Amino acid sequence: MATRDAKCRFEPIDAYRRPLGARDVLLELTHCGVCHSDVHAAAGHLRRALGATEYPAVPGHELAGEVVAIGDGVTRFAIGDRIGVGCVVDACLACEACGAGDEHRCARGMVGTYGDEDKHGRAGTWPVGGRTMGGYATHHVVDERFGIRVPKAYPMEAAGPVMCAGVTVYDPMKRYGVGAGSAVGVVGLGGLGVMAVKIARAMGASEVVVFSRSETKRSLARRCGATAFASSEDADAMRRARGTLDLILNTVPVAHDYLRFQKLLKKRERGRPRAKQVVLGLHAGLVSGMVARGVRGENSPIVASAIGGIRATQEVMDLCAAHGIVPELEILPVSRLTEIYEALDSGNDSGVRYVLDIAAFAADVRAGRVDALRTSGPPRLVLDDRNAFGPRGVVRDLARVFCGCHVC
Repeated sequence: MATRDAKCRFEPIDAYRRPLGARDVLLELTHCGVCHSDVHAAAGHLRRALGATEYPAVPGHELAGEVVAIGDGVTRFAIGDRIGVGCVVDACLACEACGAGDEHRCARGMVGTYGDEDKHGRAGTWPVGGRTMGGYATHHVVDERFGIRVPKAYPMEAAGPVMCAGVTVYDPMKRYGVGAGSAVGVVGLGGLGVMAVKIARAMGASEVVVFSRSETKRSLARRCGATAFASSEDADAMRRARGTLDLILNTVPVAHDYLRFQKLLKKRERGRPRAKQVVLGLHAGLVSGMVARGVRGENSPIVASAIGGIRATQEVMDLCAAHGIVPELEILPVSRLTEIYEALDSGNDSGVRYVLDIAAFAADVRAGRVDALRTSGPPRLVLDDRNAFGPRGVVRDLARVFCGCHVC
């Protein structure tokens, strides 16, 4: 399912994957999650930061399926295995970050599952020289080193979101030592926030407090395992929360005043890791958090994080399987992509992770029911690239972070 321009009207197209290399795995997809960043990428909202989107574009970095063929040199997977592919399909595998299992931080550049070019020779396309195509498709080819094993008892429809939302919140929690006795704040209770609450509890956090503008999220927060809920619009509730948190995961995907949550962090004490807020949303604050971390290192009380490496992705997959953690899911046919994009663009108040039924998509293709796959038309999108790293927004945000001494 591809869009031929930034209008995001998806339609079925015929396309090809590369021939199997020695360490390649061919998977037949059953499901693919739809991420909020898919909307930004498909609509060209990231052009100022990551360059223009090349069309036709096939998004999707939450793939799950079954191995149906392997290259001669494959040792990690066998035909019939359950497999997932997340946000990364290649990296140099030689730099310090790759050696540490942080392929997403590769010094020579990771290769994204869609919309990227083959930088290191393991993410080729067919014809050669094209851009990677994601999981809104019936099949995928990936180097085995970037495949994720899906445990036998874990539902395949939930596997894709774990490799995106799951690892995005797990990676900083692991890095900053969330465990028994930790007090974690989660700002925003969309697809990322829901997974943050569930995984924080599984990692042993004694307190998990959800902050949301919407009072309607209170029951969802409790259902996900939060120990407390506070309206971020309630001045008294915010005042009571001051100085109580070891870590804040800010999952809000649009520009907002995230700096006001700094007051909720515990004061710095000798001998204790510094409390910090981790910005995860696609807006100017993500850039500011990365710059602050670059300037102050792990001593900065504001940092940013994005996705995670292969090791962390496998760890969070196994953690979710062991604890029975699944996202709040809605499984829909590919013909509903218009409605899905509109729901994600409007803020996803339900906290649902939308997942495409790729097995049904493939069945329609085999039966020649192509007309059944067409969407209702282009989605009506409100968000644009001002939310996603517009230069003026980034400069203004950096000035607030540094001139306001928020990194001191």
